[in-house]
Amino acid sequence: MADGSLAIAPRFLASGDTALVVEFGDRMDRHLSALVLNLLRRLTDAKIAGVVEAVPTFRSLLIHYDPLVVRARELQARLAPLIDGLEAEAMGGHCWFFPTCYQGSDLAPDLDDVARARGLSTAEVVSLHTSVEHLVYVIGFLPGLPYLGDLPAALELPRRTSPRIKVPAGSVAIATNQTCIYPLESPGGWHIIGRTAVPLFDPRRQNPVLLAPGDTVRFVPVGRDVYDDMRAASEEGVFDVDTLRANP
Repeated sequence: MADGSLAIAPRFLASGDTALVVEFGDRMDRHLSALVLNLLRRLTDAKIAGVVEAVPTFRSLLIHYDPLVVRARELQARLAPLIDGLEAEAMGGHCWFFPTCYQGSDLAPDLDDVARARGLSTAEVVSLHTSVEHLVYVIGFLPGLPYLGDLPAALELPRRTSPRIKVPAGSVAIATNQTCIYPLESPGGWHIIGRTAVPLFDPRRQNPVLLAPGDTVRFVPVGRDVYDDMRAASEEGVFDVDTLRANP
């Protein structure tokens, strides 16, 4: 809605006997994401006894609880006042600038194919991808892997018909209306258009996972020499990620 308030009441869904889902809608968009994250903030502040963990998704909040401490019906009742008056105001997450190399068949193996499929030049693909502020909707699949939206419509493509067995760490890839960044080497079926040396997951840090839902990312194109220097710093554990954050 225009004022950012709830349009309809959320649905409560059981997820086994130790988790409750609060579902706000049936799509991926920034309005629903903000509602989910703001409920997460309220729930964290409320410190409801028996709540073990809460996991935000694109359109819902999954709440794990201890049924020996709080029952599902009681938890739902405790959530009602937290949802009342909930609005989709911005969460004020960090804004990050990620240096990314869009050059070379080893770093950007699908860039030419994406350009041909969308009737664009490779320079236009890079320009479009770096022109928007990408929202971190959720973290998942791999430790620290962000699902980012929203991709310009001109770049939207289905996933690859033939997934790769190995996608290198740092690969920046697109599919449907999203971008993801692989923090570790992994199988993957998205279109790889570049690579960043930013360490998204590093167990040596106090908080190993760099990004969080509600953060935003802007991709900044850099040359191969800059990427190589940053990769060396990342591998040595001396990459200062704080220099990439606009609002530390």
